[in-house]
Amino acid sequence: MGILSWVLFGLIAGALAKLIMPGKDPGGWIVTILIGIAGAIIGGFIADLLGMGTVSGFNFRSFFIAIVGSLILLSGYRMFKRA
Repeated sequence: MGILSWVLFGLIAGALAKLIMPGKDPGGWIVTILIGIAGAIIGGFIADLLGMGTVSGFNFRSFFIAIVGSLILLSGYRMFKRA
């Protein structure tokens, strides 16, 4: 799956991560969506490195990886901003 697909997944995953982890973020929705994009890309690379196979196309497994990556990055961002 190409980088543009991960960006699209990231847009959606960032919005869902914000809904799953509500709270006040310093950057608001825009930063959360950017974190979602980065989280989806990182999640895709990590899934590939862990041997979960190649991610191809829009499917639930790819979408789940994008959401998990976004949630990890969002929680890390929140911890970093609190310190």
